Amino acid sequence: MKKQLKAKIVADGMEIAVLSDGNQDDYISLTDIAKYESDEFPGYLIQNWMRNRSTVEFLGLWEKINNPDFNYLEFEAIKNESGRNSFVLTPKKWVKEVNAIGIITKQGRYAATYAHKDIAFEFATWISAEFKLYIIKDYQRLKNDENSRLSLNWNMNREIAKINYKIHTDAIKEHLIVPKLPTKYQSFTYATEADTLNVAMFGMTAKQWRETNPDKDGNIRDYATLQQLIILSNMESLNAEYIKKGMSRDERLEELNRIAREHLTSLVDNSAIKRLDCSNTDK
Repeated sequence: MKKQLKAKIVADGMEIAVLSDGNQDDYISLTDIAKYESDEFPGYLIQNWMRNRSTVEFLGLWEKINNPDFNYLEFEAIKNESGRNSFVLTPKKWVKEVNAIGIITKQGRYAATYAHKDIAFEFATWISAEFKLYIIKDYQRLKNDENSRLSLNWNMNREIAKINYKIHTDAIKEHLIVPKLPTKYQSFTYATEADTLNVAMFGMTAKQWRETNPDKDGNIRDYATLQQLIILSNMESLNAEYIKKGMSRDERLEELNRIAREHLTSLVDNSAIKRLDCSNTDK
């Protein structure tokens, strides 16, 4: 489970790290939360919390609900041992024994224990109900800020897409639609040009994607990344200019594919580029 993006929330003057992969499943540092009570030995405090039978049952229930690969047999063994004076449970042991995903242990210089926000809030309650409220309040502030930025970016990209789409369809209408052509064939021309962009970006037509993904709803662009959608929007404008210049479909396809590969190189890792090869695709 790779959580890359780091953020900070501040609860009652204390900074607490948050890990995220960009979705709603954020992981909050239990180590930072524990420092509210024990700045010197936060790890021991986490272990003490995990020794409680009620904690073990809560962690097990969370994994049952969210983790399809949860090891039920090992969990039952741990639960049966919990509550005894000799019982010891560390985050690392929990993750290893039951294949847990709700807790993450980071090793090295900045070693720390992170937990899914559901679990982190439960731990914070055990530390201090008052402190938990401070954590929730600033965490909500963080999510509101993220939503505002995402909303702004989405609206901007949507407006840009609208403009480029209009430019693209106007160019098709003016230069590719023969006067008095029946409407059904005009629609075919628009669809063909949309597939020119699809092949340039994804290496396949909309029909080919549907045949490859019969279990998925929507169309090929519904499953595109944000980077791909931004590039597609720009490519509509470029394709409009190429149409005006009289370039053939094959020429435009080759040039648009080159541009897609070039732009993706700047936006995503090289593994995504390998999927972009329309050299063997029927034009």
